[in-house]
Amino acid sequence: LHGMLLITFYEERNFQGRSYESSSDCPDMSSYLSKCHSCRVERGCFMVYDRTNFMGNQYFMRRGEYADYMSMMGMTDSIRSCRMIPMHRGQYRMKIYEKENFGGQSYELMDDCDNVMDRYRMSNCMSCNVMDGHWLMYEQAQYRGRMMYMRPGEYRNFMNQGMNQGMRFMSMRHINDSYY
Repeated sequence: LHGMLLITFYEERNFQGRSYESSSDCPDMSSYLSKCHSCRVERGCFMVYDRTNFMGNQYFMRRGEYADYMSMMGMTDSIRSCRMIPMHRGQYRMKIYEKENFGGQSYELMDDCDNVMDRYRMSNCMSCNVMDGHWLMYEQAQYRGRMMYMRPGEYRNFMNQGMNQGMRFMSMRHINDSYY
């Protein structure tokens, strides 16, 4: 992929009203738009959040048009911040842990896992260490429910990421070239 990643937000549905273009992280969109009801991803992949500073519920957006994303994605609040997901070249590696602070059983993943309970007999994933690549983690098996974007780093618990206490993840997939 060459060129900049680009997402455009619009105040009204169907790409109407004032707009704001972004090709990088934006922690607070209210300085540009008073509200946001549609968006268009021209290039790349983005995570959008319904609270400022990359907090709250998160949603993954790949290239495409979202004329009324709130009803499409079942969102109750509009987008308040967004984060660009850089393309990753190379391998994908993540270690998941049953308990917070890297406690309990652990497993290393290099590929998607649609159900940690079935595959690893783990009833919980409450912390993780992302070594390589960018990942999406889901609250339920089969990539359903609330999601969270993980870039390389150590996540001792998910509350610091604006998630509820005791938030756990049951499936995860890596964001690879095919999404771009």
